[in-house]
Amino acid sequence: MTPVELSRTVLRAVRCAVDAGELRVSVPERAVVTVPGPGGCGDWATNIALQLARPAGRPPRDVAEVLRGHLVHADGVAGVEITGPGFLNISLHSSGASDLVRRILSEGLRYGHSDALGGQVVRLVVPDEVRARVVAEAVGRIARSQGARVEAEVAGSGDRVDLRPVPAPADPAPLGPDAARWALLHPAPHDRPRVGEEHLVQRESNPLFRVRYAHARTRALRRNAADLGFRADPAALADPGPLGAPTADPGPLGAPTADPGPLGAPTADSGPLGAPTAEPGPLGAAPKAPAADAGTPGLPAAERPQLLALLADHPRILTAAATHRAPDRLARHLVTVADAVLPFLPTVLPRGAEKPSAAHRARLALAEAAGTVLAGGLSLLGIDAPEHL
Repeated sequence: MTPVELSRTVLRAVRCAVDAGELRVSVPERAVVTVPGPGGCGDWATNIALQLARPAGRPPRDVAEVLRGHLVHADGVAGVEITGPGFLNISLHSSGASDLVRRILSEGLRYGHSDALGGQVVRLVVPDEVRARVVAEAVGRIARSQGARVEAEVAGSGDRVDLRPVPAPADPAPLGPDAARWALLHPAPHDRPRVGEEHLVQRESNPLFRVRYAHARTRALRRNAADLGFRADPAALADPGPLGAPTADPGPLGAPTADPGPLGAPTADSGPLGAPTAEPGPLGAAPKAPAADAGTPGLPAAERPQLLALLADHPRILTAAATHRAPDRLARHLVTVADAVLPFLPTVLPRGAEKPSAAHRARLALAEAAGTVLAGGLSLLGIDAPEHL
């Protein structure tokens, strides 16, 4: 169940409570669901009870109790707990992760595409300036992915301009098409873009490099797994243990494995972009990960849901980027996904004398799903997602 689907489930619970006379409120248009904060639990949390308490004339926890009675019977919901002043913390059935990953792998680059803007016409009239044209092209691709019809043109004399980002201070063409587009799209339209060579640096400081490197790593892992005789299995994610289950000989995080190596290290099929620089710095070291559970070679328990949540949130990000004409939202989301998945990748393949297990198949499925989201997002920005770096 994605955040959008869960939001609809929460709104149905509100509607049921209103229809049953348990609450006297107007059903809101939207229910916000987020990863639980400090003191929370479960997979997702919502503050809908606090939002409705004042119009209902009741304490937030009373409203939460009413809504809990409807949510616990919803499909896909394993349990609902109330914390703090009235936050509803929702746990999903364990098949939720496997269903999400299976859906991403099935839909491929079209994951997150929808008809959310179906029937709408997005008109883009932009000044004759390079950044405005690049932003309009990206907005057009994202809007079409959400079902909108797009009409774009360069403004003539006296035309009203619909989209006017801050112009580039110099011609970004020397960066090459991909880095140039990223330089113009990653900052918010009202921010002045930087078009220097920092977008070409193959180091951790370069967000574009991190995103493309994370994607290439996931594709290298798929090739390495095939060489070892196994492939991704989303069904293995239904077991709550595989992502964090210890391996027979995990070794230190970042130890060399059949996996292509840590961020910045050369891969088995690396070209110039993947080669280490004269000053490798942090890219030559093992990826930094939060302190893991004892014996857990991957993301700690608190971080694994975060990666899944980011993948599940991708459809909402696309809709928001299209609605607000803000491709920078998608670019920043891709950086967040890359930063979440990179520390996880060294745990995917067996190490030493290990045999491939359900844990490895589950981890590979999650890694491939993350790579698919990165590739799909880059394609909507008009940027290549290379299989090899």
